[in-house]
Amino acid sequence: MAPAPVQDPVMQRRHRRVALTVVGAVAGMLGMAYAAVPLYQMFCRATGFGGVPQIASTESATRGQKVMTIHFDANIASDLPWTFEPEQTSIKLRTGETATVFYKVKNRSNKTTIGLATYNVTPERSGMFFNKIACFCFSEQTLGPGETMDMPVVFYIDPAVETDEIMKSQESITLSYTFYAAKTPVASAKGKPAL
Repeated sequence: MAPAPVQDPVMQRRHRRVALTVVGAVAGMLGMAYAAVPLYQMFCRATGFGGVPQIASTESATRGQKVMTIHFDANIASDLPWTFEPEQTSIKLRTGETATVFYKVKNRSNKTTIGLATYNVTPERSGMFFNKIACFCFSEQTLGPGETMDMPVVFYIDPAVETDEIMKSQESITLSYTFYAAKTPVASAKGKPAL
């Protein structure tokens, strides 16, 4: 019977270092996979990428010269028994001017339901100029049986849109919402419009 080969201590350290490096790389990739979606969402909110509007805390300090047509779109997922529509389909708005528009929602069912809205603007490039001051999006909205609610959106278009090479010839922007059924249990308090 042959004796077991003796491993060189230097080789053992190298093998251990390689194994730790591989484990570290796998753990890092797994961590990045979990962080990718929230990081992408933060990037889109910060830059307007993908038609995600900006969040503003105050009105614009300047007024532009251009008047744009803002169209409003409303959609409902098939599993949410609501009707949802803008109170007006479009408005004309001067850049830098603040506007308040309302969407009307109604629960058509005989039970309390919760909805959650997502949004975007088109063309996608307009997201970096579309500034929302107040909105019902990303906040759960609770409606009792047959209940109706008017939900405001307060926004402005940054006058910088007038000098953007891609957007300066654009005459209109569409703000679109889609309501989905929330996956959380029904709460007793009504949802309040929020940012």
